[in-house]
Amino acid sequence: MQYESLYDATRKWFFLIPPIFGPLQILIDAPFGRFAPSNDSIFVVDGIKSWIIMELVSPISFIAVLYRGPWAASSSAVSTPQVILASLFIIHYLNRAIISPLRTPSRSKSHIAVALSAVVFNLANGALMGTYLSSPTASAFLAGAFSRPSFWAGITIWACGFAGNILHDEVLLDIRRKSKAKGKRNENKLGKEHYAIPHGYLYRYISYPNYFCEWSEWFGYALAAAPLPALMPLTETMRTVQPPWLFLWAEVLLMISRAYKGHQWYHKNFPEYPKERKAVVPFIF
Repeated sequence: MQYESLYDATRKWFFLIPPIFGPLQILIDAPFGRFAPSNDSIFVVDGIKSWIIMELVSPISFIAVLYRGPWAASSSAVSTPQVILASLFIIHYLNRAIISPLRTPSRSKSHIAVALSAVVFNLANGALMGTYLSSPTASAFLAGAFSRPSFWAGITIWACGFAGNILHDEVLLDIRRKSKAKGKRNENKLGKEHYAIPHGYLYRYISYPNYFCEWSEWFGYALAAAPLPALMPLTETMRTVQPPWLFLWAEVLLMISRAYKGHQWYHKNFPEYPKERKAVVPFIF
């Protein structure tokens, strides 16, 4: 009962905090990436190493709770849909936390506050996702998953989003590879990367297709993994919303302002930047 209370309280705060902190990022530039600190300080850390550490927290907490949490079941009691969904979560973070950063030629330094904030978020999110997927609620919902079109639609959307995320990240990595080969990086003073206008695929329509694809990925995951929450009233939404939908909710609210600020940055620093491009949602925003 105590664990259930903690689980429900964490779900509630995971629902309430993003709408507060998300809009604040319009006023504050999170100090990493193109907004990386320009001064050398003990609080400024290596971009690649800090990224790997903070992102690994999520799959570690997910696996720990999934297999050692209060609702963890024996391997024989875990259904195939649960195994599939657990695998998709781990595959995403295998790419995000290990493969992608190790393939990155270089990355701007980051303020340690960013890394610590990400550790807290990933610890809570990984634990929530692992707890949900091992819970009686998930077991009951996924019992007839293979016969539901929404399950297969969700898995397909997840796969498309995952592939799109990798594809558009590759465009950015290619810019860094070329700039490094030409010696354009000037890390001796600023510790920042060389930036250029990305082209191709969804970059034709938006500045942040990697964000859009990641949202699509987790929308598909939530569609496959959890029932839709009640939309009204708010108290009922908080009671019924499950972690896969909370993850999507938090990602959109915390990333959309970052996309908007980055979109403005592109226009400010590149006069020739395509004016028809939106920030993160094609043709809309």
